[in-house]
Amino acid sequence: MTVSTHVLDGMLGTPAAGVSVLLDRRDADGTWSRVAAGRTDASGRLHAGGAAPGVHRLTFGTGAYFAARGVAAFYPEVAITFEVTGADQHYHVPLLLSPFAYSTYRGS
Repeated sequence: MTVSTHVLDGMLGTPAAGVSVLLDRRDADGTWSRVAAGRTDASGRLHAGGAAPGVHRLTFGTGAYFAARGVAAFYPEVAITFEVTGADQHYHVPLLLSPFAYSTYRGS
């Protein structure tokens, strides 16, 4: 199974390029292990790679993204926790971002 994301800047109506993204998996003892890390490309996309079944978390560096543009933002980071269940599925988790709000969903 694979995980990807797409970050859109709702304030500008454009892809959010250069956003740092971490993908972690929750271990049986409740701690988190890093699966992948990267930055969104010019189209705001990142293919985070493969993931094993279990609970995962995508953490987006939203504060740094807005600070680099001289924009004050409320959320220093956005963490989205989700469960990977299907061994043959692709999990796409988009993020629509603005300085004071965000939304997400399971995409395709």
